[in-house]
Amino acid sequence: MNPPEVLIPILAVLLPAIIVWIVFVYNTRNNKNKYDAIVAASQNINNPEDIKELLGGLKDRKSSLDLRRSGVVTIFAGIGLFFFGYFGLQQRVVYGSGLLVAFIGIGQMIAGYIYPNQSEEINKAVENFEKK
Repeated sequence: MNPPEVLIPILAVLLPAIIVWIVFVYNTRNNKNKYDAIVAASQNINNPEDIKELLGGLKDRKSSLDLRRSGVVTIFAGIGLFFFGYFGLQQRVVYGSGLLVAFIGIGQMIAGYIYPNQSEEINKAVENFEKK
């Protein structure tokens, strides 16, 4: 066997792990930079209310609008996969997977309507509007 023939299966097995590692490294670096910027900004703030507002921006919550939007995207990805499997490949496994993805999207949309925005987020939006 030639060396390139040996490397192809090794790379095929390692490539998903390499991709996950790259995403992890960049995500960690991005979070570190965000926290460093917040620490630097908080050192120059004297008002405790401004610091609370700054720390409130750290919370990464999905709003109901995000759930509905991602649900619609997931539904149409599932429908596209279904049609690709049904008309293109004509294999039951692929269009069954498409239906599964579409139903996951429907679940996300339902979650977006069942769990509306938290009362804290609504109060914060009203207070920000009243400040203007």
